[in-house]
Amino acid sequence: MNYFVTGGAGFIGSNLVDVLLAEGHSITVLDNFDDFYPLKIKIKNIEQARKNKNYVLVEGDIRDKNILREIFTNNKVDMVIHLAAKAGVRPSIDYPEVYYDVNLIGTLNLLEVMMEYGCKKMIFASSSSIYGNNKIVPFSEDDRVDNPISPYAATKKAGELLCYTYHNLYNFDIFCLRFFTVYGPRQRPDLAIYKFTKLISGGEPIQAFGDGNTCRDYTYIDDIVQGISSAIFNLNGFEIINLGDSRTISLKKMIKTLETEIGKKAKIEFLPEQLGDVKQTYANIDKAKRILNYNPQFLFEEGIKEFVKWYKKGLGK
Repeated sequence: MNYFVTGGAGFIGSNLVDVLLAEGHSITVLDNFDDFYPLKIKIKNIEQARKNKNYVLVEGDIRDKNILREIFTNNKVDMVIHLAAKAGVRPSIDYPEVYYDVNLIGTLNLLEVMMEYGCKKMIFASSSSIYGNNKIVPFSEDDRVDNPISPYAATKKAGELLCYTYHNLYNFDIFCLRFFTVYGPRQRPDLAIYKFTKLISGGEPIQAFGDGNTCRDYTYIDDIVQGISSAIFNLNGFEIINLGDSRTISLKKMIKTLETEIGKKAKIEFLPEQLGDVKQTYANIDKAKRILNYNPQFLFEEGIKEFVKWYKKGLGK
């Protein structure tokens, strides 16, 4: 198969691409190497992939229709795996315009160019942030998600609606996968597990927002990649599917787990809750189990062990 992966040099994208290449598929990656975090990190992410003859890297932006058309003209594309997005809940509050531009106009451009070239299969990366402060737990795909509490979350909800529109109008097959707090090797340096690991290792204080009782459904990267791979194989019609671990870990427990694995005590500075942060995420994964045979394998402690091992090797610096 020939896959076009947007955002393929990032955390989730590069891990997925490595797996697809190992299976013998041909991959075209588009990434704009956004300066949201250091370029050298993404370069390191794709170091091995670039040695593969079935790998093509295009540097560019999903907002540029000409680049998208060039990719479809020059490469056979059987399916699009759309992971590119302006990421981060808190920054989206400060820069909502660019989040809407990248996450909505970029996605719309991609769907339009796909239609021009007769490619009607897509995996769309959505987010658990869509659920906001949903009072029903665990979060189900059938829950109403009309109350996003950050511009980032709103763009992901709108992206799902765009995907459904193209399914309805043009018979696209699209699975929208709602990722729940993904962590593991190659994690973005702005995310809590990475930041805390760096600061605790260096003996520097960490900032914890709230009282430490906020909870996240942390999902190890290998489990997410398995879920995406299964979605690729089972893609048919339109579905929204949660990909999480279906267990919650409090902020306090996350810090304690890092302390144990790093072998150092954290210096914690508690600060007020941040705008846009949800109190908890918690995935109902019954649908993923039924449709994708999804079965997350990594306990949180095991995943943290793997992440810290990767970090200590200097691969994330």
